Amino acid sequence: MSVLGSAAKVHDESRQGEAFQQPVMGPKPFNRRFYIESYGCAMNFADSEVVASILNQQGYGATTVVEEADLILVNTCSIREKAEATIRKRLTEFRRNKEKRPATLIGILGCMAERLKSKLLEEEKLVDIVVGPDAYRSLPSLVEEAGAGQKGVNVLLSRDETYADISPIRLNSNGITAFVSIMRGCNNMCSFCVVPFTRGRERSRDAHSIIAEIEELYRQGYKEITLLGQNVDSYYWLDEQLDQTVNFAQLLEKAAQVSPELRIRFSTSHPKDITDDVLFTMAKYENICKCIHLPVQSGSTRVLQLMNRTYTREWYIAKLNRIREIMPDCSVTSDLIAGFCTETEEDHQQTLSLMEIGKYDLSYMYFYSERPGTLAAKRYTDDIPEEVKKRRLAEIVELQGRLSTESNRKDIGQTFKVLIEGDSKKSDQDWVGRNSQNKSIVFPKAGHDLKKGDYAWVRVNDYTRATLLGTAVQM
Repeated sequence: MSVLGSAAKVHDESRQGEAFQQPVMGPKPFNRRFYIESYGCAMNFADSEVVASILNQQGYGATTVVEEADLILVNTCSIREKAEATIRKRLTEFRRNKEKRPATLIGILGCMAERLKSKLLEEEKLVDIVVGPDAYRSLPSLVEEAGAGQKGVNVLLSRDETYADISPIRLNSNGITAFVSIMRGCNNMCSFCVVPFTRGRERSRDAHSIIAEIEELYRQGYKEITLLGQNVDSYYWLDEQLDQTVNFAQLLEKAAQVSPELRIRFSTSHPKDITDDVLFTMAKYENICKCIHLPVQSGSTRVLQLMNRTYTREWYIAKLNRIREIMPDCSVTSDLIAGFCTETEEDHQQTLSLMEIGKYDLSYMYFYSERPGTLAAKRYTDDIPEEVKKRRLAEIVELQGRLSTESNRKDIGQTFKVLIEGDSKKSDQDWVGRNSQNKSIVFPKAGHDLKKGDYAWVRVNDYTRATLLGTAVQM
């Protein structure tokens, strides 16, 4: 999904990319408690909900108080060096908790677990349990092994694990929005990316279980679902009973048909795989949100080839034009890397010029950080000085700030359908929600009989770089 380096982004009121702590789940019928923090991409947050379900079946309840936890888990991200450093610091802090309560077990999950298992277990002795992204079903037995004094380790990758039969427990949920994982792994060997090595090969979850999960979430009152995958557009599943295949456009339509009151989003798209069928399906259904995350990484064809992105600058621009031809109101966001191996000043300027063409509403922006085991680490020298990377990243961030501001300025006077997600962070006298284009909109509660989970029509009166400001109106 996202890529490498020290990150900077135009911030909004979302929680993407933050560590979070899971809340206690209802009453306390459990005699053992687990505490979990998740870092990195949305897939990790979704995986933590699968882990919570598995642990609940074994008599563990969640807690937000780390000191009372019998089991402390960190769901990790290996995508950037900074993320790994943050996680190491947290593990060290948890280890000090363990000194006060020796029976507590500490486990590391996810991408970093697979990549650094030996170091974390033996050299640094920070954890008792190491579980890779495809081995969460084995967590209960690994906890038993660790409790008996053995190291619990399972980082085997799978060709078929999708956790399709596990009903995730919606932790830290606002009760309005939820993630649904539709596939795992990645077959795109982008040279900078560690994901294929930590999450394995691509495999799609069966469509029946995906739609059943969405239907159940809608019955529970959820109003927005985000379909998740490393590359959702390459979703492909064979229904052997009907001898029919389901591609992403067809799955997207099935999801939209659950209810017109249920919004559907998806993330992430690889430019090479998003098809006209997907775009026409998005245009057909009002409840499929008009926002596409389309990572470009670089505006230079030469650098894109080194990254093994399999498209050129011109091809990507043509894809942008096609999106806007079919859906003129569609928002586009992106990922950008500054300072990839051998990047020249001309390459960097091409990235800036492509951003101007793309007019991204938001971007996730990083400077390149070599990740061990990737194709880039094996083939290329990380030869751009850090001060140059940081300067180029700062220029990218500054430009994206201007593009985001210009995008928001154009929304002045427009009226949007907004799904209310809760109180604004700054004031409980204001609601915050998002429109179809995934822009946060803040508006006063006063004078309107609205509640969380309602749709409201909001006219935009003002804006900041990250947020639209408006007033609810009757339509």
